[in-house]
Amino acid sequence: MQNQNESPVEANPDQDDQTVEIDLSSITSLDLTSFQLPDLDSVELPPNLIDLDLTTNRLSNLDSRIANLINLRKLSFRQNLFNDAAIEPISSWESLTGLEELILRDNKLTKIPDVGIFKKLLVFDVSFNEITSLQGLSKASCTIKELYVSKNEVTKMEEIDHLHELQILELGSNRLRVMETLQNFTKLQELWLGRNRIKVINLCGLSCIKKISLQSNRLTSMIGLEECNALEEIYLSHNGIAKMEGLSKLVNLRVLDVSSNKLTSVDDIQNLTRLEDLWLNDNRIESLEDIVEGVACSREKLTTIYLENNPCAQSPNYNATLKQIFPNIQQIDSEYANGNISSPFLSGACEFAYVARGKQGSGSDP
Repeated sequence: MQNQNESPVEANPDQDDQTVEIDLSSITSLDLTSFQLPDLDSVELPPNLIDLDLTTNRLSNLDSRIANLINLRKLSFRQNLFNDAAIEPISSWESLTGLEELILRDNKLTKIPDVGIFKKLLVFDVSFNEITSLQGLSKASCTIKELYVSKNEVTKMEEIDHLHELQILELGSNRLRVMETLQNFTKLQELWLGRNRIKVINLCGLSCIKKISLQSNRLTSMIGLEECNALEEIYLSHNGIAKMEGLSKLVNLRVLDVSSNKLTSVDDIQNLTRLEDLWLNDNRIESLEDIVEGVACSREKLTTIYLENNPCAQSPNYNATLKQIFPNIQQIDSEYANGNISSPFLSGACEFAYVARGKQGSGSDP
């Protein structure tokens, strides 16, 4: 490698072949995303790699040389063809005990692999596989801060109660029916459980969560959120909720999505002063006067409101009235307040939450 004081290497016109030597020991990051490689036989792996990204290839077997990359901290096998047997050798890669991030998302796994050897693991992602149970996670290091198991076939929250450092838990698009074993997650910031079969909200006494998604479940009540004062974002669209309740104490709430439910009025958010985004579309709300009273203390703060597909959205001068009620409004339904149409991908509250999160949008309905 040249230093800055050396003159650049110039091509010699008398030579047909030019050879540039690269010091592999100086390379710490290797990104082979979308090379469609069936194996790594043609790839020379620098010995001091810290980050190895093999996303979107056609790998179906582990390359044993990776086990010798003693400095490796991040390893991604996302979107490949690994099955359980193919990924199993990773559990004996003792030289990678410093690994902090392991991505096995979008492969052909049917069970959680044994990752107990990685004692410093912070991020573990096995989303978009065919995993039917969380069994095996009991061996995972308690250092994990982010756990992603979305879009699988998981039916029960189990073997995760030792993960005391969890900050993000993603279990969207599974077959869960009950919220449980959450009481030890005293550092949890985000809980994503959209597209499951949950009927009752149960945070098991947690009060630290800032973001929660329970979209596309089987909820008929919002009860269960009232003690979680740290909540800033709530996504409850596509359920069967008939009444807004348990929200009056959530003084930090900025985003509330209760679209596609059975609401007839806006309740229990009158005293909230930080509300910026309110998604009420596809409900049964009759009058705009109800909106005025319901959002009394957030009138100056609110910048986005969705009311389309409610009876009140047929009111005369609908847009003009909302602009008058909310002086700082920037978006009304799928139209910006200045008259421009927003992206169709953000024209509904469900899409908003999935796009904003970037994790659950491809899940199928339970």
